Amino acid sequence: MTDRFQHTRFEEPAVGGGLPPLDPWEGPAILLVDLDAFFASVEQLDHPAWRGKPVIVGGDPDKHGVVSTASYEARPFGVRSAMPSSTAKRLCPDAIWTHGHFDRYREMSDAIMGILRAETPHVQQVSIDEAFLDVTPTAVNREHPARVAERIQRRVEEQGVTCSIGVGTSKTIAKIASDMDKPRGLTLVYPGGERDFLAPLPVRTMSGIGAAAEEKLRSRGICTLGQLADADLRMLERVFGKLGRVMHVRANGGDDAPVEQDDEVKSVSNEMTFAHDLTKRQDVEAAIATMAAKVGRRLRRKGLRGRTLALRVKFDDLSVRSVQRQLIEPSDDELAYTPLLYRMIDEVWRPGTPVRLIGVGMSGFEEEGAVQESLFDVTEAAPSTGDVEPVVRDKCKRRGLIEATDLVKNRFGETAVRFGRELRNEENTTGSSSKNPADYK
Repeated sequence: MTDRFQHTRFEEPAVGGGLPPLDPWEGPAILLVDLDAFFASVEQLDHPAWRGKPVIVGGDPDKHGVVSTASYEARPFGVRSAMPSSTAKRLCPDAIWTHGHFDRYREMSDAIMGILRAETPHVQQVSIDEAFLDVTPTAVNREHPARVAERIQRRVEEQGVTCSIGVGTSKTIAKIASDMDKPRGLTLVYPGGERDFLAPLPVRTMSGIGAAAEEKLRSRGICTLGQLADADLRMLERVFGKLGRVMHVRANGGDDAPVEQDDEVKSVSNEMTFAHDLTKRQDVEAAIATMAAKVGRRLRRKGLRGRTLALRVKFDDLSVRSVQRQLIEPSDDELAYTPLLYRMIDEVWRPGTPVRLIGVGMSGFEEEGAVQESLFDVTEAAPSTGDVEPVVRDKCKRRGLIEATDLVKNRFGETAVRFGRELRNEENTTGSSSKNPADYK
């Protein structure tokens, strides 16, 4: 094979395997397995009548909803993930809409992650529908990485959905390669072919280069990854700091970030987008209480207590402000930390300002006293004062109340028992949901 990178497509296996003859692979081998239009694919699997038709999983078009996933039949109309549902409805008026069935998606994801872990223990799940694998050939196992990828594709297809896989010498290369030939594609970038593969691609293709970085690069005549690879390193470091060196190394095909065998949860969060913006304090506090309760419930189910509490608010102009506090002691008790959230909201919001989304998160599980990088990209942080009264002052009574409600929910479902404040915004949600990798580990 003369090219050092190659696209191939999963088909029924021919004699001797489904792939053409392969050059030997020498060096690291990283796979990125990306489930194709995952939520929509599961819906089509579970609803045979929807197969071959445009399916959109997301929030209501008339309630500030966003698209979580669009099937490949919907994409020719211009529908994309994270697009406002109202726009998607205009582009594809005949699409089938569903808010989604996230327990079902988790069930399917768990089954597929089991397939990946059967291939290698070196698996790093990065979201509900993506995972890196290290399948570097060893002295004991010389199997070609492409053969491993082909087998994974077949086993995933047996579950009723498909995946696209990128194979390269690093996570950066594998990630970009996985996006090159969707759906059901398999793209190989052989050792030594990284520069040629990356060179013609736009700089925005690389993870970590957002709109602001792209504009700074373009203003300096750098539009492709090849131009980035040839750029002056000192200039990049002057403009971007440490990120400049990382960008330069990756554009040249390097990246030694390992596939982390780390199933440890780094954060637990939940957020809600509202069909109608909130402007009154009682409505905002009710939404905070609802999100805080969901986070507390997840923490207890995972056996986790965190020290770093985060609050995120998105306004009607789509601007976002966030704040975090370090708790005096680790907590999984929303009755204790919800009043602190009420105080935190005053730092980023004033009554009357329309609020589109509220999110609550907890992190800081590893080291007591450490404020970890926030799941909400928080720009403001300070220790809590410790003078905030919990909803129920007596700790034993508070714990008893939480344990009792958990028992009822475990037996009868999450909506079996709720505080009155949790019902205030019940009819004011969009049905949208976002992927939170931490909640799938």
